[in-house]
Amino acid sequence: MKFNLNFTPKGKAAIENFSNEELIEIFSRYSNTLTKKYSVDITVPVDVNQGIVADGTLKVILSNVMCDVELFFRELGRDIKVPLKKRLAVGNLDNVFKVAAVEE
Repeated sequence: MKFNLNFTPKGKAAIENFSNEELIEIFSRYSNTLTKKYSVDITVPVDVNQGIVADGTLKVILSNVMCDVELFFRELGRDIKVPLKKRLAVGNLDNVFKVAAVEE
């Protein structure tokens, strides 16, 4: 299952302070930590995520899904705020991204 994580305006402002490599590492690390709680495998492919800041979208692939995907992404969005807030100059982070399923 492919998903696009479309950053909100505040999310876009926060990710502008990161490089692509940093964003991929952060999302990979936080999502892999959540896989200990949720029965799902997640991949953040480097090849299709070359312009995360410019596109405003991070692409992920889920497999072996045996959990509530919406709940998984909600918790990921909550967890991912921590590193993003550290580099955000001003303001609050509400929702960082919105999830959109991609047709295969």
